[in-house]
Amino acid sequence: MELAQARKARIAPRSGGRVLADALVAHGIDHVFAVPGESYLDVLDGLYAVRERLKLITCRFEAGAVNMAEAFGKLTGRPAAAMVTRGPGACHGAIGVHIARQDSTPLLLFVGQIPFAETDRESFQEIDYRAMFGPIAKWVTQIDDARRIPEIVAHAYDIATRGRPGPVVIALSEEMQREKVEVADIGPAPVARPFPDPAALAKLRDLLTRARKPLAILGGSCWSEAGRASVRDFLLGHDIPVAVSFRRQQLYDMTLANFVGDLGVGADAALVAKAREADLVLAFGTRLSEAVTQGYTLFDLAGATPIVHVHPEAEEIGRVFRPALGIVSDLNVFAAALANLAPVAPRWQDWRAELRGLREAASAVAEYRGKLNLSEVLHELQNTLPASAIITGDAGNFAGWVARFLNLADQQRFIGPTNGAMGYGVPAAIAAKIAFPDRLVIGFVGDGGFLMTGQEIATAFHHGVAPIIIVFNNQMYGTIRMHQEKFHPGRVSGTTLTNPDFAKFIEAFGGHGETVTATAEFAPAFRRAIASGRPAIIELVQDPEQITSRATISDLRAGRPVPPAAAAAKRKPAARVFSKHGKAR
Repeated sequence: MELAQARKARIAPRSGGRVLADALVAHGIDHVFAVPGESYLDVLDGLYAVRERLKLITCRFEAGAVNMAEAFGKLTGRPAAAMVTRGPGACHGAIGVHIARQDSTPLLLFVGQIPFAETDRESFQEIDYRAMFGPIAKWVTQIDDARRIPEIVAHAYDIATRGRPGPVVIALSEEMQREKVEVADIGPAPVARPFPDPAALAKLRDLLTRARKPLAILGGSCWSEAGRASVRDFLLGHDIPVAVSFRRQQLYDMTLANFVGDLGVGADAALVAKAREADLVLAFGTRLSEAVTQGYTLFDLAGATPIVHVHPEAEEIGRVFRPALGIVSDLNVFAAALANLAPVAPRWQDWRAELRGLREAASAVAEYRGKLNLSEVLHELQNTLPASAIITGDAGNFAGWVARFLNLADQQRFIGPTNGAMGYGVPAAIAAKIAFPDRLVIGFVGDGGFLMTGQEIATAFHHGVAPIIIVFNNQMYGTIRMHQEKFHPGRVSGTTLTNPDFAKFIEAFGGHGETVTATAEFAPAFRRAIASGRPAIIELVQDPEQITSRATISDLRAGRPVPPAAAAAKRKPAARVFSKHGKAR
């Protein structure tokens, strides 16, 4: 009797907006990042009804809102929802969809739509979202019948989270949201994840027994804590050198003796050269994208270097590089299965030690002109960070300093946009602090990227979270200037910037601001920012001449080659003490 009454209550008449809100709750979605619009007023009203179970995060710009939802999904492994209004709102939010696609992040984007009856009249703010988002989303659909909301949201959730995760876009016709319907909610369906073929695992082991110079490359998304631990135990136990793919530093403990660096934009040239010598590549989760493979040149496309490519999406395996072995599997299930393989006796200890030596040389404190040495600043930060710290990064030349000099440990996390989208770092830091309010969150961003979405710091104040934003200020669009100086030396065009006082910017909101011009100023400024308990900005005033961690503008104009990291590094006493396995203690 009680069950029947409960079911009857669930199918009482509800507006489409309320049905949509209940559908999100049914799938465990507990955060919606949004800029409100009149095209989805009834959905906003539906979200009000479930406000105790689903938190609505009001943002200031649609690009910021969708970036926050993407960062939330990247950190938690489960999708958040973003909501934007039709036309301009959807256009502004499109960058977040592109990030989610290239970064393989589960995301649901809901877009208010014109009344269905006005379709194809070029009504006010009308856009065909199937055509607009089709190339960058896993699925694009539109709901015109409120009775289909539970079905479509359930299918959208499945598509976003299964196989290679990614974004799904759902347009919501205006009148559908007001329609009163009697329809039951639909929850998630338990589906077993793809398990690796035992015969394929045996072949992987056989390939490993023949190797003398193996190299593992970790990438992909939605790795669980258990999955990371399992793949770490396998790779560390076999002493296999490990590189992470572009901006995937959170996948492996960088303090371990078999971590050898990152492969991506700005990777250490010495590591790239050694990767070409590998006689077995274990590509776990990575798509082996353009950035990772240095423009698809790192390995032979036909398979001269044996590659074991593990990916949850069959279509990604062999897409560019023909593997010696492809394994379609959920990454975390695959990682757990590795524990069942009989151990292989490593015969590549010297190879691993050589690659680790390159990493240690590259990440050691180096000599730089001027009062502010960013290599020392990042080492100081590394020594100060709590074990649970979360770092978010933007795109730009400044990111090369972070990848080179900041070694994150086991429980620390780093996320950044693998598609190179500027304006990601600040919204991502806010989303990280919303998802994990008890953890220290630091957002790295350049001066160019900050003024794209830095106004989202207002969202942090509005929702009571306090990330610390570190702005690398070199008064230019550094990446473009770098290429300009390489190909058109001395002809500076369009890359110089005029900036505000970043400390005063956040002080205007009631936050904490610091300006750092010398190395010794950073540590006390960082401690003050933490102690303030408020959203904070620390501006690092860079020497514009030092355009990358390896080259100056004068170097580029003169056509001088970038020196090897080992030659450029000035070794100083180790900032951390390492055990015999290379683990910080």
